[in-house]
Amino acid sequence: MNKDIQIVPVTEGARRATEVTGNERTNAVPDTEVAEKPTRRRFTAEYKQHILKSADACTETGDLGALLRREGLYASTLAYWRRQRDKGTLSALNPKKRGRKAYEQTPLIREAEKLRKENERLKERLRKAELIIDVQKKVALMLGDPLEPAKEGENG
Repeated sequence: MNKDIQIVPVTEGARRATEVTGNERTNAVPDTEVAEKPTRRRFTAEYKQHILKSADACTETGDLGALLRREGLYASTLAYWRRQRDKGTLSALNPKKRGRKAYEQTPLIREAEKLRKENERLKERLRKAELIIDVQKKVALMLGDPLEPAKEGENG
């Protein structure tokens, strides 16, 4: 036996680690890097259907638990997927997009939006025309040639 190597048990927290020699003990540096924020898992419809078929095929005691442990799933997730499947909507098995819901553009909504924009454009054009007419009236008054106001229903 070599007298230079001394086996020293090292404890980590409440459990006992593997035995480390004296030289290796100084080189053992704990990992202090902080893990990134975990991302939410998303499952495709095909994966969900595959898991549901596998779960339905489990007949022996403990098979379903083993499947869930192997795939890293919870029983509540499996129950939720089964409810979605029983609704009969295949789209319910697809992951839902998060955030604001986009409203549908029906032809009536598009037409109303188009007319609203045109109305705003014409209002602005009318405002500019009335401003020009007011300036013309003031200029005519300054020159001593007042313009006669147009009568209602009269063009030009």
